[in-house]
Parts: sequence; C-alpha cells; structure tokens
Amino acid sequence: MRRLTGVQAAIIDGHTHAFSPDLVRDRQTYLRHDLWFEHLYTDSRALLTTGEDLLTSMDAAGIGQAVVCGFPWRDLGIARDQNDYLADVAARSRGRLAWLGIVPPRIGPPAEAEVARCLDLGAAGFGEFNADAQGFDLHDVSAWRAVLDRCHATGCPILLHATEPVGHEYRGKGTATPDRLVPFLAAFPELNVVLAHWGGGLPFYELMPEVAAVTARVVYDTAASTYLYRPQIFRTVLDLVGPERVLWGSDYPVLRQDRFLQRTMNAGLRAEEVEWVMAGTAARLYRMPILKPMEIDE
Repeated sequence: MRRLTGVQAAIIDGHTHAFSPDLVRDRQTYLRHDLWFEHLYTDSRALLTTGEDLLTSMDAAGIGQAVVCGFPWRDLGIARDQNDYLADVAARSRGRLAWLGIVPPRIGPPAEAEVARCLDLGAAGFGEFNADAQGFDLHDVSAWRAVLDRCHATGCPILLHATEPVGHEYRGKGTATPDRLVPFLAAFPELNVVLAHWGGGLPFYELMPEVAAVTARVVYDTAASTYLYRPQIFRTVLDLVGPERVLWGSDYPVLRQDRFLQRTMNAGLRAEEVEWVMAGTAARLYRMPILKPMEIDE
C-alpha cells in the first residue's frame, strides 16, 4: 500500500482530462462523430487516457486529488456516455477525483435535463465548455442561458476554454479571446467561472477598472502553461489578482503532472500562496474536502 505524505497530499490538480476505456480503445469511431475531437486527436501521438491512468499519474507525481473535466462534445449521446464514466470513476476514487459534467449548451431542454442528471450523479461543476468546439457564440448568451442559470442556482462553477489573441498557433487554440470573454462575464456577474489557460491573458486587463468590475468572481487556471508562457506568469498573475483566484491545473495528459508540478514549485510562489493555488481554490470552488495523507492510498 502506497501513501502520500506531507504537502504533496494537499495538492489538487484542478484541470485534467480522462475518457472511458471504450473510447480510448476505439478512437477512430469518435473521430468520425465529432469535428473538434478529430481536430485534436487524429494524430495517434495525441494521448487519450482513462481515469485509471490519471490516478496512476497522480500517484507518481505525489498529487492527492484532481478534477476531471469533460470534453466539449456536440453530441448529447456521447456526452451522456462520458458523463456516466466520469461519475463512475470519481465514485470509485474514494474522494480523490471530482468531475465536471459536459453538455452541448445550444440544444435547449435536453441540455438542461442533462445538467440536472449530472448534478444527481454528483458533478462538481460543468465544463470544459468550448465555443469553437461546440458551435456557440460567446456573445449570444440567450442560446444557453437556461443551462447557465441552472449552474448559478445550484452554485456549480463552469469551466470555460479561453485563449490568447496573440502568440503561436496550435491545435485547439480557438477564438475565445479576452474581448469575447468580457461581455459574456458581464452578462452573468454572479456565476462562478473558471477560465482555462490563464484566461487567455485576461488577468492583465484587470488593470482596467471596467474589466476588474466584471471579473471579480472569475478564477484563472494554469492549464497548459508550459506551452504558452514563461514561468513568470505565476508571479505576474498572482500579483495582479491574488492567490484565491488562481487554480493550479496541469491539463493532463497534455502536460505531465510530475514535471509541471516541479516547474510550478520553482516559479516563486510564496508559502501563503501555495495553500490557495495548489489546493484551496479548487477545494472552495468545487466543494471538495481536502483529504488527509492517511485517507489517500491504493
């Protein structure tokens, strides 16, 4: 039996991905059914991992807990199947995994029904929504207001893909840039929103009072940092918005958890910031009890 000890147990990776074993085995079928999945995973070198793979990676890195995000499917049937898998693997993890449900937001009542079903199954929130993948306009909030209203009413946060308006091109970058995110956030000022990938640089614009006014409840996650920014991004954003609004996430398996964890610990976080960034922010948002070392074993 292997136990995690010390500070390593008090780490929550707040942005990871996993798929059902059936999907991992039959990648080709899903490539034919979802254009965004095809865009990201046609190359066989693009890793597809299960929840069990994630737990193995967490053990190797010394990470106690994680949040498993849904893929932004357009097809409700596929979304339901993957939601069922994430609910099951989280239930079997004995508190180590929380999971986010996913729905195609533009399909009306069926999406609302799936949100309710996911909540009944124990979803901690919803996402990773992606405007490009799922074919919705961030400016057209009417298309999925009912879904977002349900999330707000239940206190569940949403995770939204965000991207930087400059820099290099890469698969999955998309168009959810700060100029498109700010009107969306203004339309839902009470909604708990996590913006992936440092919000596409949105924290820098919080130096503008009018932007800071609509981003007060926004949390930024660190997913895929290594591909996007120098390590100074941690110190810069922490100084701008504070540790309570930064959530550590690797984007596993895009990044290896052990390597990104080491990179983060060398990024100049202060002792009082580590508690929030590495576990506290995720625990607060997703209502996750932080497990003690003796509660985490194989």
